[in-house]
Amino acid sequence: MAQHDSDLICVGHILGAQGLKGWVKVFSNTSPRANIVNYSPWLVEQDDRLNAIEVSGREQGKLILARLDGIDDRNHAQALTGCKLFINASQLPGLAHGEYYWSDLIGMAVESLQAEPLGVVESMLETGADDVMVLKGERKRLVPFVLNEIVRTVDLENRRMVIDWSPDY
Repeated sequence: MAQHDSDLICVGHILGAQGLKGWVKVFSNTSPRANIVNYSPWLVEQDDRLNAIEVSGREQGKLILARLDGIDDRNHAQALTGCKLFINASQLPGLAHGEYYWSDLIGMAVESLQAEPLGVVESMLETGADDVMVLKGERKRLVPFVLNEIVRTVDLENRRMVIDWSPDY
């Protein structure tokens, strides 16, 4: 895998070809799922290179069907299977105060109110109620991301989060 600029965000990957005219099936990491087609161009990772490709598409069930410029037949589309899709962070819309993109939280150091290290945000999970942080430290912890109740401070500049959570949980 190639090393990428820290301003790049992985927004999904190509699952395979759809039909005969070069469309691809895409798994989207965005929420809502269909937003991924609004972030054109995509940076498609293929053979350790990123290629900027304009895209259009639509939601179909739990997948996204996308049409990539220059991909006109099933063979070319099938060759992209497994390719990761990136965008520049600057393509994302701005957020209101107190809102965060998951990509901003992943890798952030987390500590308790008593300054005890709890781990690093390894990933985020979407549940029916609240999003959940997966913390990797001495052991793995699942912590609800509930602002002002559990999550007290998110310091994006210093990549640090303070939560109301006991190390014994």
